[in-house]
Amino acid sequence: MKADYLTYRKATSVSVLGLILQIAQTLALVIYGVLNRDLATLSGAIIVGFGVPVWLGLAIVFDQHRRERIEALEAEALAQAPGSSSSVFEGGDEFRAAGRRLAGLYKFFLPGLSLLVGAGLVTFGIVRFMAIREHMLEDHLTIGDPNGWAIALGLTLGVVGFIFARFVSGMAKQPAWANLRGGAAYAVASSLIGVALAVSHFVDYAGPDTLRQYLPIGLTVAMVIMGAEVFLNFVLDLYRPRRPGENPRPAFDSRILAFIAAPDRIAQSISEAINYQLGFDVSSSWFYQLVSRRLGTLVLVALVVVWGLSSFTVVQPDQRALVLRWGAATRVLDPGLNVKLPWPIERVEVAEYSRKLPDKPREILGYTTTGIRRLDLGSPPPANPEAAILWTNDHVGEEVFQIVQPSRLDSGTVERTGQSGVALVAAEIPMLYSISDVKLYDEFAPPEMRDDLLAAVARRQIMELLSRRSVDDIIGGDRVALNEEIRKAVQAGVDRLNPDESGKGRGAGIEVLFVGITNAHPNKEVAHSFERVVQADRKREAKLESARKDEIEILTKVVGSTELAREISTEIQALEKMMTDKSPADAVKDQELKVQALLERAGGSAAALIATAKAERWTRHMGERGRASRYRGQIVAYEASPLVFQAGEYFDALRAAMSGARVYVVSDQVPDLRVQTNLEDVDTGVSTFTPKTDSPSDY
Repeated sequence: MKADYLTYRKATSVSVLGLILQIAQTLALVIYGVLNRDLATLSGAIIVGFGVPVWLGLAIVFDQHRRERIEALEAEALAQAPGSSSSVFEGGDEFRAAGRRLAGLYKFFLPGLSLLVGAGLVTFGIVRFMAIREHMLEDHLTIGDPNGWAIALGLTLGVVGFIFARFVSGMAKQPAWANLRGGAAYAVASSLIGVALAVSHFVDYAGPDTLRQYLPIGLTVAMVIMGAEVFLNFVLDLYRPRRPGENPRPAFDSRILAFIAAPDRIAQSISEAINYQLGFDVSSSWFYQLVSRRLGTLVLVALVVVWGLSSFTVVQPDQRALVLRWGAATRVLDPGLNVKLPWPIERVEVAEYSRKLPDKPREILGYTTTGIRRLDLGSPPPANPEAAILWTNDHVGEEVFQIVQPSRLDSGTVERTGQSGVALVAAEIPMLYSISDVKLYDEFAPPEMRDDLLAAVARRQIMELLSRRSVDDIIGGDRVALNEEIRKAVQAGVDRLNPDESGKGRGAGIEVLFVGITNAHPNKEVAHSFERVVQADRKREAKLESARKDEIEILTKVVGSTELAREISTEIQALEKMMTDKSPADAVKDQELKVQALLERAGGSAAALIATAKAERWTRHMGERGRASRYRGQIVAYEASPLVFQAGEYFDALRAAMSGARVYVVSDQVPDLRVQTNLEDVDTGVSTFTPKTDSPSDY
């Protein structure tokens, strides 16, 4: 193609058309992004907007080419005119103003414009990336619902941008229009952004919104990559050798986007590479020609097969899935291979849920349908489970107190003051539940509100139940029975959720597995008072145990066993009652014999005491009986011979009186009787080896 002014005028017209299209696309994206607060659309508008100065620069350069060609034609006409040798314009390059301006545009304007575009892309990309990332980390990023206008806008941009890019890239195959490749790159960038916008919203309609969530980040990364490529092209162009008369390629001409704008070049390059590697012309074979002719049919068949495969879905063992027909839930799929109508008639939503941890808002805790889930309805569990948990130290973050009745030990104070009062107890109340009906669980509340709603209902039921219990029941009562009562109350409250048209609750589709108090303690300020009460209770229990020990020891020692002792005690009490009530003598006697028999049957000190008493009684009885018999014999002896009996008794009494006494026999004729006694003890020591004898000399 001859590079005349008409050629460059055509290129200028196309550049102006590209400028108009680029401005229109930018405004459309900006208006939609501002109205719908769509971060992805606004990021795409920035990329498309940087194509405006590119097309403007190309229009200026090609217009200057047109002017330079007109100037060259005029100079050539003057050179061929008669008398041109004496013209003042002969050989005057200083008079070629358009040529000098064109050289300046290639030397300064296009490199400066390239650096400006590259710096803008990198700067805006980094700023947008940091802002969007901060919103995502702080959970302030909202993407809203999928929008049909976004799909329409994206498809329009994709079709118009791709057609125009293909048209421009076809023109750029001519050397005179080679620089149009830079504009074609930004035209295809607009097309790609439109397709990405439409696909993300369409996927959000059909399934998850993951693509829409991460599309803003992807566009900012693409913005930085495009800017970095501009700087890389600028540096490489400084060292690239050029043929004489060749115009330099601007740095904003993206090589990556150029391949997308001209995919036939990619196919041609791949074909040439295959031919070179295999050693023969593959592209001329019948198979290659058949595939190239029937490529559209093969792609269509592949799409139909892929669309038919959407009728099959696999549900994992730990999942349950909802089948949505045109958006309405129809049935629940169990684990395994399931068949449904093809997309988009029916689509499957796997019921996998997640919630944010209260102490770690940036972390997401995932749940499967069949998993057991936990909600903390009271104080959170201890941060360090290995540390000692005491009432008097801080072992959790922010404690949640339950309002309960005061202790029963304060009933006297309540009666005196006339005030009922309340008590506060900090309790850990975990709730474990599982999903029993996926459909009801999805219907009763939005995903981000389910846990909060369940926690609110459960706390209301727990507060109502615990407000009727005393602090003694919470801290030291029957915890198992109380937890079961709490679970039933919470399950009843949950079953009243999700009402139908008649107002009757259908339930939330969950089964409460456990709700209970796992740890409870009073406020830290009053913990010492509670500990004193507990200590008093422990001392009381210790004294009771000591008394029971003494009871067992004494009763066992007395009667041999505690059971028999209690039986004997019961019979003795019955005997005392009969004696108090003045029952008949025979009945009292029989009761006494019964008690006596029990005492005799029992072992221990009581039986021994009774046996000793019986022995002493028989000893005394027989002794008295012997004395009575001896007395009767003395009477018979006296009656036989009174004088002899009296003499015998006299001498017996005298012998008994003089037994062990010293007797001195003297004459009654001694006028002055004196008795001298030597009381000196000759044996002052103790002789161990001298036997003691009872001889008369000892006296």
